[in-house]
This record gives sequence, structure tokens and C-alpha cells, in this order.
Amino acid sequence: MKETDPQPGDVRENSAPVGACQRRVRRQDPLAPAEADWLAEEVPVALVYNGISHVVMMATPKDLEDFALGFSLSEGIIQSAQDIYGIDVQPVCNGIEVQIELSSRRFSGLKARRRAMEGRTGCGVCGVEQLAEIGKPIAPLPFTQSFDLLQLAEALQQLKQVQVVGQLTGSTHAAAWVAPQGGLTGGCEDVGRHVALDKLLGLRARRKWQQGAVLVSSRASYEMVQKSAMCGVEILFAVSAATSLAIEVAERCNLTLVGFCRPGRATIYTHPSRLQRPADRA
Repeated sequence: MKETDPQPGDVRENSAPVGACQRRVRRQDPLAPAEADWLAEEVPVALVYNGISHVVMMATPKDLEDFALGFSLSEGIIQSAQDIYGIDVQPVCNGIEVQIELSSRRFSGLKARRRAMEGRTGCGVCGVEQLAEIGKPIAPLPFTQSFDLLQLAEALQQLKQVQVVGQLTGSTHAAAWVAPQGGLTGGCEDVGRHVALDKLLGLRARRKWQQGAVLVSSRASYEMVQKSAMCGVEILFAVSAATSLAIEVAERCNLTLVGFCRPGRATIYTHPSRLQRPADRA
């Protein structure tokens, strides 16, 4: 993956992680000399399926192959990674294009329901033309996963390890895969929480992780629940709260949704049967 060109005023260092740059800023004293500060990059990323642009998202320019795969899965464009024959990330003058080669059957399905849509950071339904298009039919999830909430503290402590850009800038969300033993198997970051989750879902599909749960550093909106359920995730942990619609969708599709996750603390919204709690051991 190639980094985007620095913008005017940005400072690119060889040691800078992908997705981060530096810009000269002034602190509280306007007479003080400008100094370099780290910023997360945010660029337009177009997902182009078989030559046709489908969606433009604002994203941090890293892990874009995983983003393309995860978005395709979570939006129901494909059913498995095998439906994609190739992914090519190409910097262009105004951003980045991710060229995705779909199977002919999946591309025919995409064309049949394709709509003009433009996404922006923090908004998962921008461009949806009708209210009926917001919800997607999701098959009820099976009950094959379980998790001991005592193991969640370790995952929470490790969450910042996947935020390389975030630790420099303070401006990225994280999504990570938690093993049943509590440690993180891997994770992704982005300025957009939906994009971070899509990146993780793509990474999970490539690595074929099955046992475990998703942990996100943000709140849990309905779309976070929907994307997770579309990819077969049975348990979603969120550091912040869940919305009312997220809870409704999670209840309906059999997803276990947990918010306000902290060491020794969690709010279980739906389907607690997958979770083992301290009170259960008494």
C-alpha cells in the first residue's frame, strides 16, 4: 500500500507510520515559533468494483485491502473472500482508488441493487435514498461462541497497541479481534469507526479467525451491529455506549451486545447466555 502525498504544511518523516503525517502548528502563545505535531491522514477512498465506482469513504490510508474486503462482506456485496479475484490500491490525484475484481455473479447482483452513495466519517447511511434501505435482512446468528468477561480486561489493556497512528495523534478509532482467552489476535484503526470495523472484518476473513469476539473503541451504533452480524460475529464489545437501534438490531439477529466495557465493568444489552460473569461462578 502506498501512502498519500503530503499536503502543504505537512512534514513527512521516514519513521512516520502509514496514515500519519506532521504539520507545523502553534500552541497557546501566538508569538511562539511553530512546531511539528502529528496528525492522522484522512483521504477520500473510492471502492471501484469491476471498473464502476460504488462508494467513496473518508478513511486513513492504511490497510485498504482489508477495508475493501471487509466492506464487501459487511455490505452483503460478497458472501466470502473467494468472491473477490483481486484488489489493487491505486493513488489518484484526489485520493485513492481501490480496484476490486468481483466474480461475474456477485457483480451482477451488485449492479442490480447499486445506488449512488457517498459516505463520510461517522455517518454510515449517507446517500441512502430510501428509509427502507437502512436495514438489511440478517439471518439469525447461531449460538456457538462463549466468552468469560474476566478475560476482557486483558483485551482492553492491549487495545491501544493496534492504534499506532492513534497513539501519535489521538484521533483514530480501533477495532480488534479478541481471542476467547482474552488477548487480541489483531486489530485495525481508522479515523472512522465504521471503516476501522470494516478493516477488521476484512482482516478476520483473510486470517480465518472463528473463535472470539469484536472489540471496538467507540460506541456501538446500529450499523456496527449490522456489519458484525453480516459477517457472522456473535459477540460485540464496545468501550462506549450502545444506541437504542443497535440494541434492537442485536436482539433481533441474536448478537450479544456489550457496552461501557472497562476492566471489571460491562453493560450487557442483549443475549447474555454467551457470557460468563463473576456472579455465575458464585
